[in-house]
Amino acid sequence: MPNERLRSALLAQGMTVQGLAESIEVNPKTVERWITQGKVPYRRHQYATASQLNVDVTTLWPDDSRAVETATDLSKAEIVTIYPHRHLVPATLWREIYEQAESRIDVLVYSGLWLSEDPLFLDLLKRKAQGATQVRILLGDPECEAVRQRGIDEGHLIMDGKIRNALMNYRPLFASHPDIGFRLHDGTLYNSLFRSDDEMLVNTHVYGIGAYMAPVLHLRRLPGGGLFDTYANSIEQAWGGARPIADHDITGA
Repeated sequence: MPNERLRSALLAQGMTVQGLAESIEVNPKTVERWITQGKVPYRRHQYATASQLNVDVTTLWPDDSRAVETATDLSKAEIVTIYPHRHLVPATLWREIYEQAESRIDVLVYSGLWLSEDPLFLDLLKRKAQGATQVRILLGDPECEAVRQRGIDEGHLIMDGKIRNALMNYRPLFASHPDIGFRLHDGTLYNSLFRSDDEMLVNTHVYGIGAYMAPVLHLRRLPGGGLFDTYANSIEQAWGGARPIADHDITGA
C-alpha cells in the first residue's frame, strides 16, 4: 500500500524524491519504494526523513512499539559516520562544516594546533564573527594539571608548548576580532569537540596515542535525540568554567 503520508509530507516541504534521497544519503529508488510500495525503511532512515520533512516520525510510520526504542534509535540516527582515525577525516570536512554555520561555531580542545595552523580556517573565523555567528574557541590552560597529564598520556611532555603555539597563531585575532571568544579551561577532556550549529565532529581521546590516531564521530542533531546534546552540553559547561587569556599564557613568562 502506498505511503500517502510520506508523499504529502514531501509535497508540503516542496522537496523531491531526489532531494530527500540526497539529504539522507540513500538511493532515490529506495525512497520511491517507500512511497509507492509502502516499504518501511530502517529506523535510522525513518528518523532522518522525519527530521528533513519537519514532521513527527510517527506521522509517516506509525508504530506502537516505537516508544521503547525511540531514544536509542534517535541517538544511532544522529551518527552520520565514524572515522577510525582523525587523520582519515577528509581534509576539507572540517572547514565545510564550519562554513555552513549560521548561529554558532565552537571548538573545545587542549591545543587543536593543526586547526590553528590552517590560514583558511582563520579567515573563516573572521568572516563568521563579522556576521551573526557566535564563535568560541576553548583551549587548555597550559599550566594546569589536566594538560600536563594529557601530555603524559600521549607519550610526551609538550602539550603546554603546543597550546602556546596555538595561542600564538590565534593572537592576531584577539585584538582585531574581539567578537571571537577565546578562553582557557582546566578540565580533563575525554573528547575534542568541533561544533557547527547542529553538526559536530567528536575526536575521542585514547590513552597512549595522540588524538590524530583516535576515532572521530560525525554527528548531526535530530529532534528528540540525546547523543548530540550530551556532547553539546559539555561545551557549555567547559565555557562557563573557563577563564580569559592573559599574555603570560602565550609567552610562558
